[in-house]
Amino acid sequence: MENNYIYIPDKSLQDEVEFRCRVPLENTDQVFVVDGEGAHRGLHLGKGEVMPRMLQIIQVRSRQVEEDLSYSTDYVLEEGAQAKVLLCSHTLSMLDFVTHEDVNIKLGERAVLDMVVMQNEHNKSRHSSAFKVEMAEGAVLNLNIITLHGGGISNTVEVALNGKGGECSLNGLYLADGTQRVSTNVNIFHNVPECHSSQLFKGILDGESKTTFSGRIYVAKDAQKTEAYQANNNLLASRTAKAYTQPHLEIYADDVKCSHGATVGSLNEDELFYMRSRGIEKGEAKLLQQQAFAYAVLEKVSNEALRERLHSMVESRLRGEFSECANCSKHCC
Repeated sequence: MENNYIYIPDKSLQDEVEFRCRVPLENTDQVFVVDGEGAHRGLHLGKGEVMPRMLQIIQVRSRQVEEDLSYSTDYVLEEGAQAKVLLCSHTLSMLDFVTHEDVNIKLGERAVLDMVVMQNEHNKSRHSSAFKVEMAEGAVLNLNIITLHGGGISNTVEVALNGKGGECSLNGLYLADGTQRVSTNVNIFHNVPECHSSQLFKGILDGESKTTFSGRIYVAKDAQKTEAYQANNNLLASRTAKAYTQPHLEIYADDVKCSHGATVGSLNEDELFYMRSRGIEKGEAKLLQQQAFAYAVLEKVSNEALRERLHSMVESRLRGEFSECANCSKHCC
């Protein structure tokens, strides 16, 4: 597929970057941010401006910068603007990387942002992302975070619904095995009436991996007619994997519809028995069950081609085809 690169900071990295990243989709423009440097990092759309194509921002860590790295990115959509963004993270070497990024999102009245975040790094990398979102009246945000691989991944999301009619959908899927660690912290502030938010985060854990989820929905005193829903579900594929979850509601208004729930469980033995009785091999039966579990999150991705690509990558991950990534930085994405 022809790549539609807008910007690559260092032309000497072009061949290496093209080889490493195989995510580019049709009708998508690609921008590279190498070691936090990129002239087109972030996005600013004026009033009523609509991006005709998806923008893929490919963030990579190279062997050229070994020290801890921290940087900030701004996404500003003014009134009525619309954009679709794919933000993905990769590493180009097996160095013990530590990366922190602040992602600041500001949506004006009736602005719409559809963002997919794909995290895929090696076993030694540690990457923390802090998403801070401000939403005006009638603004819409769809944010999907897909964590495929990484030694230590931390995601913090804070959303402030500051205008009536705002809609926020947050979804996440995290896959962990070995000694990997994934943490997710979500805070949604319903500061005004008549806003809607929903959260669905799911995790599949194997080996001795550990994940934590902390979710908080805050509804202000005058934020009547609020609708807010939160769910965190975890599937343990081994006896040594551990998932900790803590959903939380803080409500000061009385005319609201809010709910939250969390589960931690293992593979369904009855379903496995049924599939095996129909001639399906045990490993394949487990895979099918895990895929079905993950599907509820992946179907939230609106771009069909990207959704199919993520399905394929999740299946490869669950089949153990990423096992070589323990000593490899490619990840075949």
